[in-house]
Amino acid sequence: MVIIGGGPGGYEAALVAQQLGAHVHVVERQGMGGSAVLTDVVPSKTLIATAEWLTVTEQAGELGIGADGGPDGDPGTLRADMDTVDRRVVRLAAKQSKDIRTRLEREGVTIISGTGRIDAEISAQGSRRIFVTTTAGEELELETDIVLVATGATPRVLPSAQPDGERILTWAQMYNLTEIPEHLVVVGSGVTGAEFAGAYNALGAPVTLVSSRDRVLPGEDEHAAELIEAVFRRRGMTVLSRSRAAAVRRVDHGVEVELTDGRVVTASHCLVAVGGVPATDGIGLTEAGVEVSDSGHIKVDRVSRTRAFRVYAAGDCTGVLPLASVAAMQGRIAMWHALGDAVSPLDLDTVAANIFTAPEIATIGVTQKQIESGEIDGAITRLPITRNPRAKMLGIKEGFVKLFSDRSTGTVIGGVVVAPRASELIYPITIAVTQRLTVDQLANVFTIYPSLTGSIAEAARTLHRA
Repeated sequence: MVIIGGGPGGYEAALVAQQLGAHVHVVERQGMGGSAVLTDVVPSKTLIATAEWLTVTEQAGELGIGADGGPDGDPGTLRADMDTVDRRVVRLAAKQSKDIRTRLEREGVTIISGTGRIDAEISAQGSRRIFVTTTAGEELELETDIVLVATGATPRVLPSAQPDGERILTWAQMYNLTEIPEHLVVVGSGVTGAEFAGAYNALGAPVTLVSSRDRVLPGEDEHAAELIEAVFRRRGMTVLSRSRAAAVRRVDHGVEVELTDGRVVTASHCLVAVGGVPATDGIGLTEAGVEVSDSGHIKVDRVSRTRAFRVYAAGDCTGVLPLASVAAMQGRIAMWHALGDAVSPLDLDTVAANIFTAPEIATIGVTQKQIESGEIDGAITRLPITRNPRAKMLGIKEGFVKLFSDRSTGTVIGGVVVAPRASELIYPITIAVTQRLTVDQLANVFTIYPSLTGSIAEAARTLHRA
């Protein structure tokens, strides 16, 4: 087994393959964990964790908490030291990468630092060759029965907004900053743009968010997106809706962001967060018979197979769903299928996702839009989090729990949670959706009083059909 790419799809697949008795090589050029661990998920969520501490203090006065005054009249307010924050971010990402490498090596997986390319030819025995160029410049040749491509994606770069790593940045370069930006412009209001905009706004930077759509997070639950945009504006962020960046230029001591309507926004830094592109060039996919879409994504079925003989693919390079959890599951499914173990095809209806804004947005299953359009015959309930006694005690004023059920059977088919730590609160709803529990079964589980999960049970009770 040769796995090209050591991100979540690659290293989780390696563990499964090794467990099932395969001899596994992983080829990774950046470091184990890939961009998810080194430049994307782990570092960004570590940065956001720091910002979260600062947003928690918003309600301190209401809870009776104040700060002693500092010297020279300093009121003693909390502030972030970006140099310390970013050094911690980089340190934790490196440690996570090292931990993954240690685990794989302990299990017997061979790791090669370098890049791999699939040979177009297949031997008479059905094996393939992988040509590897190591980071030390060596050329290796590996013969393998199965290939898994898990090369991930890289930040999309606009021709009119070339990143320089100092003032014009991609999401992978944000950890170069050693000071809070004097003014940060974020181009792109999808998940990545919203998360970084919210985090730097909480860290104390003036932020302008350029959104080409009517609202931020255009692909998410409408009520959740509207709430987050309202929170952004309340915290002082400037949101430019229905605005599109035409160009980003480096100028003395900063940047100019030119919009298509002629306006120019001057700032100290600009983050261009307009999605990613699959890292599929130059690894011999087309020559090996792998079907690739016009966007560069590898086409796979629900067990991660490509159209090429004994070649599988997993993760962001497939364009199925850009989540580390989905990449990991695709990688595991590929190995279970390739090695003859019991396997269920990937079911995207059971994938829980989270946006790490403050408050967080967690979702699972069908959407309200699908129900309202008539595509799905479902019932909807929504409870504001402010009704929850635990939320009152914690000073939480923004958020809600939304639950969807099948109108005829009462089965839980989806949900949305907008609240602090929604990524944790979505779990019981995810279990209900995955295990096809009814709203009555969910409602009749004991919850702690007081607790935020009590709102999930309450939402389920409102969907009870007598």
